[in-house]
Amino acid sequence: MSHTIANKKKLIARVRRIGGQVAALEKALDTDEGCDAVLQQVASIRGAVQGLMSQMLEDHLREHVAESDPHAAKELEPVFAVLRSYLR
Repeated sequence: MSHTIANKKKLIARVRRIGGQVAALEKALDTDEGCDAVLQQVASIRGAVQGLMSQMLEDHLREHVAESDPHAAKELEPVFAVLRSYLR
């Protein structure tokens, strides 16, 4: 079973939260909020999308690379650490 199917509820919940953040950004722009509030909202959205991307990449690599080669699973741990720190 694909990791996107297995984690479907979690992924959809995460995407919906991002959608809520985007709606809040649109509202902030529409109501002429200050640029500091708008920039903060953009930064929050960016972080949420990068978190989603990091999780999906890690799940993908675990399922499609590490499961086929037990040695690769151990070798991928440093890659996951770099991805987590880079995609914050």
